[in-house]
Amino acid sequence: MEMKAMAPNCGVEISGVDLAHCSDSEMQAIKQAIYEHGVAVFRDQEFSPEDHIAFAKRWGGIDINNYFPLTEQHPEIAVVKKEADQSTNIGGAWHTDHSYDQIPAMGSILVARDLPPSGGDTEWAHMGAAYDALPDDLKAEIEGLEAFHTADHVYKADGLYAQTDMGSSLRGQDLKTGAIHPVVIRHPHTGRKLLYVNSAFTIHFVGKTREESLPLLQRLYDAALTADNQCRLQWKPGTVAIWDNRTTWHNAMNDYQGYRREMHRITLSGEALAA
Repeated sequence: MEMKAMAPNCGVEISGVDLAHCSDSEMQAIKQAIYEHGVAVFRDQEFSPEDHIAFAKRWGGIDINNYFPLTEQHPEIAVVKKEADQSTNIGGAWHTDHSYDQIPAMGSILVARDLPPSGGDTEWAHMGAAYDALPDDLKAEIEGLEAFHTADHVYKADGLYAQTDMGSSLRGQDLKTGAIHPVVIRHPHTGRKLLYVNSAFTIHFVGKTREESLPLLQRLYDAALTADNQCRLQWKPGTVAIWDNRTTWHNAMNDYQGYRREMHRITLSGEALAA
């Protein structure tokens, strides 16, 4: 098994391993690589839906997604798709999955199933590198802060997606979400400090209004997206990406108008976050 960095501070491409049949020692090495690098990419995988589920169960629990369509035969798998006649895609902005849950998801395993001829890349940004690069005065300013996260403005029946051609394909639009998390967390396995806010789901700091919170939130968002801190994946048939939601943001590019794209995602259960 070989590892090659995708960018100076984010992502690793792992070769020489068959995910569907990897050994326990290979599995442990893969987990550690993802905890440290944020995302790992695997090419040329034969990975059926049954393999996808079995591999995910080796991590622990599976979170069933409340919003995305599910496959009838495999309810553990969320279908993340955009049809050729749709203009809006799912996940087309920098975000962290499930930060609006009381116990956010650990991460996701995403498998390419139907790809456009070009485009549809996914980007990640490393929140450990983002925190490390913050100036000392900004680190001091956010020390001990907590923030409120929700997805109501995105997924509910009157939310952002409902106003697009993607809204009718979503589930769970009557659900209400919301959670408070530290702005800086420690990774439960590496101990590294991570910036834990994101522009999609973080609404305000505890004790401040949205308007009062926005200037500082925007400073954090801007500081997080440096060139060395980001990696980008060009999907190909047989590609699998696994990422750590505590460690990364991600962004699905929407640059393949007129073509269909379908990905299968399993979301991995996480653990309570702590500063």
